[in-house]
Amino acid sequence: MVARRTRGIDPGTVLVLGGRSEIGLQVALRLAPGRTVVLAARRCGDLDTETAALTAAGATAVHPVEFDADDTGSHAALLGKIVADYGPIGVAVLAFGVLGDQALAETDPAHALAVVHTDYTAQLSVLTVLANELRTQGSGHLVVFSSIAGVRVRRANYVYGSAKAGLDGFASGLGDALHGSGVHLLLARPGFVIGRMTEGMRPAPFSITPDQVAAAVVTALGRRARQVAVPGILRLVFVGMRLLPQGVWRRMPL
Repeated sequence: MVARRTRGIDPGTVLVLGGRSEIGLQVALRLAPGRTVVLAARRCGDLDTETAALTAAGATAVHPVEFDADDTGSHAALLGKIVADYGPIGVAVLAFGVLGDQALAETDPAHALAVVHTDYTAQLSVLTVLANELRTQGSGHLVVFSSIAGVRVRRANYVYGSAKAGLDGFASGLGDALHGSGVHLLLARPGFVIGRMTEGMRPAPFSITPDQVAAAVVTALGRRARQVAVPGILRLVFVGMRLLPQGVWRRMPL
């Protein structure tokens, strides 16, 4: 069955790379009616709750598949098999990532490298493979999550922030490279997201929920926007962040 077009969004399979992600699941729930959804994650046999939610939301089928983001050598074969098994990709959501331990990363280079590998290197690998696949299709959407942390890297979380800054730059360039191909890349820049990843941390100003991020992302997909800040007021915050003197910026809290 071919999925219907959803509010201007290309039809096809919804692929969530990082199938346990709260944001990724919320995006998929909004796109699920009439579509096949693939949830790619480690220990994919434990995705019963997510599968049930997507089925209840109207997905025609939900397929958990095993995916290790850090195993970049497996990406091409796995993504090729997903397309072969479940059909053309309508929307691919890169929803995997780690926050890491900043204090540990400052003294343990192995930990710093692990954070950057997951949040930058693995994302580039997946994006390159998917971009080639979608170019061949001539359609489809890529959703990439940058962060307020990558707009201007802070002392308080510079390892994670540097990975997001690199990803932001790569995705911006890839989006330009895809112009005219029929493939759309949406770069989302959310603020502090209240969820499992930030549990125990004090929410920052303009904090948001996974549901709010997903709603903004799906709206932006329908408009084929290149970028979306969530909440929208962050567009002004980003300007202010870039203008602050370095001496002030250095003392900014987490």
